[in-house]
Amino acid sequence: MPRRKLSVVAADSARINAELAELRTRLEIRAEWPGEVLAEAEEAAGSPRVPGEDATDLPLFTVDPPGSRDLDQAMHLAHRPGGYRVHYAIADVAAFVRPGGAVDAEARRRVQTLYFPDRRVPLHPARLSEDAASLLPGEIRPALLWQIDLDADGAVVLADLRRAQVRSRRRLDYAGVQQALDAGAADEQLTLLATVGRLREQQEQARGGISLPVPEQEVEESPHGYRLAYRAQLPVEGWNAQISLLTGMAAADLMLDAGIGLLRTLPAAPESAYARLRRTAEALRVHWPDTVRYPELIRSLDPQVPLNAAFLNECTGLLRGAGYQAFDASQGLPAPADPGHAALAAPYAHCTAPLRRLADRFALETCAAVAGGADVPSWVREALPVLPALTAGGDRRAAEVERACVDLVEAELLHGREGEDFDAVVIDVDERKPAHGTVQLREPAVRAKCDGDGREPLPLGGRIRVRLTLADPATRTVRFAPA
Repeated sequence: MPRRKLSVVAADSARINAELAELRTRLEIRAEWPGEVLAEAEEAAGSPRVPGEDATDLPLFTVDPPGSRDLDQAMHLAHRPGGYRVHYAIADVAAFVRPGGAVDAEARRRVQTLYFPDRRVPLHPARLSEDAASLLPGEIRPALLWQIDLDADGAVVLADLRRAQVRSRRRLDYAGVQQALDAGAADEQLTLLATVGRLREQQEQARGGISLPVPEQEVEESPHGYRLAYRAQLPVEGWNAQISLLTGMAAADLMLDAGIGLLRTLPAAPESAYARLRRTAEALRVHWPDTVRYPELIRSLDPQVPLNAAFLNECTGLLRGAGYQAFDASQGLPAPADPGHAALAAPYAHCTAPLRRLADRFALETCAAVAGGADVPSWVREALPVLPALTAGGDRRAAEVERACVDLVEAELLHGREGEDFDAVVIDVDERKPAHGTVQLREPAVRAKCDGDGREPLPLGGRIRVRLTLADPATRTVRFAPA
């Protein structure tokens, strides 16, 4: 599975953009804002709830993709006696959104920000998400400010949360931070991010958690049209994610102790799934001794090796079933019997992206109340029972959008090339129909179904030549057959 961008294939952007607009209509995704939502957002931007504490002297910084303006998180890291201190500021969206108001109602309808190749469909109006509520550098903003103390090994010693005014100093991007670290030119803050990030990765490993190193398939817009690429995370993205995960786990512990909250859960995969995975490992000649635990095996594999890449793709099947679990002991809504997130090997809550995810606002409000010794707001309690179903619908819609966009661009880029042969790796085989499966092309960066004639099974993990048999933009369908 390549880590580099594979192809630059020109396409008619105007035509694809028109089809993307039609796709939004077909999926009933409203990209425009009702007038009352915009008016309320404008009013809220000028009169947010302002916290009494001033933490603007804390030199926070953000790390995001280039050009991002919806900045949910800013951090500051420091040494402390015997360990480290992490300050993590989260945009206080609830300071701007009136419960039961027009912005709140529209956010509940949208659930989360949706990403199309040509545009974003945000959860909140840009006046809030990219301006007044965003932790932009140099601007004083209301925030939920976490202080998490770690020991020398990166384990949590203390976690606290309070409302405060903050001011970020720098807006950085992943590539720039990674370049500075690699060149030995990083300042103390960035060096601490790498240090704490690595320690938290070691803590994850000790817990039995796992992050799959599977490069993502992405649609990118270039000056010459759209292209498809395989993208692997930079190390700094993983370290930055560890700070977010650290905060989400602290939030989960806080809510579980209080008997009220909203968790992001993932059940452990059944033994039958691991048994199937072991059969797959054997077929792919991936050595998996009985004494080696699954997380240890994953960390030992190089995703650039085709057989390993195919196996890692199969491992994603163990991550199915993620959802939200709400609980409120005072209202007879019990905490889940298993509150853990199997991939993290710990309880976890989404709470670090409230500009882009609806659930985070409710989790943060719960945590803020609990940490401050106050009652959880009634509007949060009233919403908790319906949030899991609401957010599950948003997750399904986001997954549908992502897959539909990739399918459309794949079909557009390959349309007219039917009959051509391509190099590919078989990354999945249908157990019931082994002549059918999924292949990943080396170039262009396409994953699609491959249908054999039924006489020979597809070689899972094997390199094969495939022939394009169908590329239909109208139905967003691409199909291959062994050449």
